[in-house]
Amino acid sequence: MNPFTKHSGLVCPLDRANVDTDQIIPKQFLKSIKRSGFGQNVFDPWRYLDEGQPGQACSTRPINPDFVLNQPRYRGASVLLARENFGCGSSREHAPWALAEYGFRAILAPSFADIFYNNSCKNGLLPIVLDKAAIDTLFSQCVASEGYALRIDLAAQTVTRPDGVTHTFNVDAFRKHCLLNGLDDIGLTLQHADAIRAFEAHHRAAQPWVFGAA
Repeated sequence: MNPFTKHSGLVCPLDRANVDTDQIIPKQFLKSIKRSGFGQNVFDPWRYLDEGQPGQACSTRPINPDFVLNQPRYRGASVLLARENFGCGSSREHAPWALAEYGFRAILAPSFADIFYNNSCKNGLLPIVLDKAAIDTLFSQCVASEGYALRIDLAAQTVTRPDGVTHTFNVDAFRKHCLLNGLDDIGLTLQHADAIRAFEAHHRAAQPWVFGAA
């Protein structure tokens, strides 16, 4: 996965609490286990006026002009601002896949559902918890100022507003290491590739009958 070190990006304010994973990526799109192809359907029930189906061309679908992601001022946003309990509901990993493919690199909220938080970290999407007062201020500033962007520094664990005010956030040291170095579960395993190959060679030599050898 792509490492997350520093990121500056346009903010999109999603002013809804308890956004669940079926709202992030509806169940009918979960027929693939690839990590690609979901970005066009993120927040599908809110972005479009019809019910989306797998394989449907979204370019011809009627768009909901009132939904925040469809507003021109938020086009190209890579930082999502959300309310409490973001990512609740089912444990589908497709939710962070869809958000990341759409272009989001970080999500800021007062709280996240635990499984969604873990899945996001494993897919290079940084979930940042800030207290409600800080989130309220970010929402107010974002809505009031077109082109509102934030600077995020994972190593320093800071979020810096356009006015220069900096918020700090907590992150588990192991998750931070993985994000900074772009390591998902497979990447973590492959760090030990030499040791794995050595073990397999020893095992094959010590117990050749397991592998069909005489």
